[in-house]
Amino acid sequence: MDQLLERFLSYVAVETQAKPQARQVPSSEGQWTLARKLQEELIALGFVDVSLSDHCCVMGTLPANVDWPTPVIGFISHMDTSPDFTAKNVNPQIIENYRGGDIALGTGEEVLSPVMFPILHKLIGHTLITTDGKTLLGADDKAGIAEIMTAMARLVEGDIPHGAIRVAFTPDEEIGRGTSHFDVEGFAADWAYTIDGSDLGEFEYENFNAASAVVKVVGNNVHPGSAKGVMVNALDVATAFHAEVPSQERPQFTDGYEGFYHLHQMKGTVEHAELQYIIRDFDTEAFEQRKQVLTAIAERLNAGLHKDCSVTVEISNSYRNMREKVEPHPHIIELALQAMRDCGIEPKVKPIRGGTDGSALSWKGLPCPNIFTGGYNYHGKHEFASLNIMAQSVEVIVRLAALAAEKKG
Repeated sequence: MDQLLERFLSYVAVETQAKPQARQVPSSEGQWTLARKLQEELIALGFVDVSLSDHCCVMGTLPANVDWPTPVIGFISHMDTSPDFTAKNVNPQIIENYRGGDIALGTGEEVLSPVMFPILHKLIGHTLITTDGKTLLGADDKAGIAEIMTAMARLVEGDIPHGAIRVAFTPDEEIGRGTSHFDVEGFAADWAYTIDGSDLGEFEYENFNAASAVVKVVGNNVHPGSAKGVMVNALDVATAFHAEVPSQERPQFTDGYEGFYHLHQMKGTVEHAELQYIIRDFDTEAFEQRKQVLTAIAERLNAGLHKDCSVTVEISNSYRNMREKVEPHPHIIELALQAMRDCGIEPKVKPIRGGTDGSALSWKGLPCPNIFTGGYNYHGKHEFASLNIMAQSVEVIVRLAALAAEKKG
């Protein structure tokens, strides 16, 4: 675990926070820094065909050490970290043999508490890696990178039979651009796994269908002293719009396979207002119905407005449920579940209430379900990782490589 920890700490030290407003890919210079570092490490491990694309995607091949035909499998993680919380000057804390209770984050008043995060009760005795309360950690997804690199090093150093293995490290996953320039044909794997999950045993091959909606309201502003019968307050219309969105179908009231509408930004004046929503649902038909709900609300409100005022809804699709593309290949699923069981881990098959690079890659022709990393509380100052579970993820990756080599011909 020492090598795994060393790798992880070296990766989180590189600031790679994605920048949503940037137009270029990658969106931040630090991703180039980490990409070049990983490129050098792959070459040092003996990988061949190591490349760094113009859009900062690292790829490489670990050659087979068997002389029979085997499938080519891939392992993928992303290099960027979330824009939701600062990632500058990450200063991890190492808590060995966690004994329970609150963990002080740095020297301030921030704590990581099992009262707020009950998962900590299950991690007694683990080595935990936390933040100092001032930044996120970056386990999403540098834990995955460290696990892939450590697993590859073990395969290089050991005598475990394996076929050719492809690895890739992508940019800008957190802002939905991680696979926009991914060369699936060049990657040349039969299938792959993203190492980008969370709790021990998690395995995911379905995710939300996702879209964004921008609601724009045009009102009519006049002096409030003479507003009767004339003023149309865009802010009032915007709040009326949101009031018609099903109140129990919001993130804070949903889990499992339940979809939602999420208002994540609003702004405006009397003259103009704007609401920004994300729409999520696992079921394709229900997903389309959710879009229609927002459109219908706009139509109802427009019917009562002056002709110079309006409510418009602009909807853009983001990503789709990978299940439709992964499920026709059940051996990909069964191999991962067998690898976990062989490592003494009980699989937890669950849907991703979000998206990963794997969803887009699956729709590009590379079936790509998702495997746990041992990271928790992503995107904020309470993010942490269990080194013990990270090590178990390494074991699963190694076992997957060995199982794939048994599929001769």
